[in-house]
Amino acid sequence: MTATDENTATTEEKPWHLSGNNAPVFDEVTLTDLEVKGAIPPELSGRYFRNGANPQTGFSDHWFSGDGMVHGIEVNNGKAQWYRNRYVRTPMHANPDKARMDLYLNPETLAFDHNVSTANTHVIGHAGKILALEEGSFPYELTQQIDTVGPHTYDGKLTTAMTAHPKVCAETGELLFFGYSSMPPYLVYHRATADGQLVQSTEITVNGPTMMHDFVVSRNYSIFMDLPMVFDMELAMSGGMPIRWSDDYPARMGVMPRAGSDADVQWFDVNPCYVFHTLNAHEVGDEVVITGCRIKELWRQSSDIGFDDGSGEDSAPMMWEWRLNRATGKVSERQIDDRGSEFPRVPDSLVGLKSRFGYTMGMAEPGDAGTVFKYDMDINGGTRTEHVFPVGHVPGEPSFVPAAGATNEDDGYLMTYVYAGDTDTSYLVMLDASNVAADPVAEIHLPRRVPTGFHGSWIAD
Repeated sequence: MTATDENTATTEEKPWHLSGNNAPVFDEVTLTDLEVKGAIPPELSGRYFRNGANPQTGFSDHWFSGDGMVHGIEVNNGKAQWYRNRYVRTPMHANPDKARMDLYLNPETLAFDHNVSTANTHVIGHAGKILALEEGSFPYELTQQIDTVGPHTYDGKLTTAMTAHPKVCAETGELLFFGYSSMPPYLVYHRATADGQLVQSTEITVNGPTMMHDFVVSRNYSIFMDLPMVFDMELAMSGGMPIRWSDDYPARMGVMPRAGSDADVQWFDVNPCYVFHTLNAHEVGDEVVITGCRIKELWRQSSDIGFDDGSGEDSAPMMWEWRLNRATGKVSERQIDDRGSEFPRVPDSLVGLKSRFGYTMGMAEPGDAGTVFKYDMDINGGTRTEHVFPVGHVPGEPSFVPAAGATNEDDGYLMTYVYAGDTDTSYLVMLDASNVAADPVAEIHLPRRVPTGFHGSWIAD
């Protein structure tokens, strides 16, 4: 392993998204003989991958814009076989000194090159492929060893960007996703079969160039979130994050049959807000019930990710519920929790179905003890329990992995990387999802840190 170059600038000189554990690492390593505390469940065989922004130059304008780096740990036979970290090789990675728009936008035709990507937001498995995702571009295929294969376009059928938050239907295995754009068409919905064939691409009418980071599906419907975060071309050409809050843009959610068309979308007005990440959705009679982490408002004056709406009031993401009644057209909303949390997940086997439990990463100030939350939606409309890590230990998004012979929904493990601030190293933790407050089932310790990232997946053999 080579030494990590942490850049010569001091923490005080760097923006927050390049400081502390947000700072990039610059080497790609393969480590074996990893230290394990506790016992890795012997039935687990596969790899935990997590993606994040890791600018190879040491600088980026925004937390969301660094080069994609995937960190993976392979587990089988009760052992941690290896840890690897690899950049996703994209045109952005190959041209570190060029601005994205110089590569992405053809100034004569105003056409976008969707091969140009940072591929830094998520990593999923579907139809035998591992895909690194970033919502402005095509997905990038990776090998099990995190080497880059290249852009994946479904045999040329995909002509738009692909969201970083597709949904794999728990019952059919379909991959449901969309692409949004700053230019018409602003939103296109896609559906791929369980074996990876793209069978539907449908333009959906929205009110303008909204940033649609996530969406949600239920058993019979795909639900779009047309919310007041709007693209600004002048900001895009000057660099940085070209999205701002708009008081003039209506907030609404659209419910469409899974294989439907634009004409089939039923729109529901909701209170102004933004939702980076949904938890799940399911149907109860005529109602579609949606849960997710709602933000009151952000990015009014700048694109800082501090969740400050400028009013002095806390605008951290809170667990929320929307109920959309297809028969009456009415909407009811309620706040489930008053503690801030993000990166919500349910078991993959319950995506689009009624799920009793959901898991999130608690919001923590630097130096505080990090937390993972578990919500029980069947108790008092949503009751929270939590795992509290040691002070200075900060987890990421918790991914649910089922246990062998599971009989209950929460029979399984929660996996996430944890940054240990006291040693400046990281470890992959495995928590008992049925008892999140208990001591970890296992920890796989690394002699280095895994920078703060975004989303990941357990991809089983």
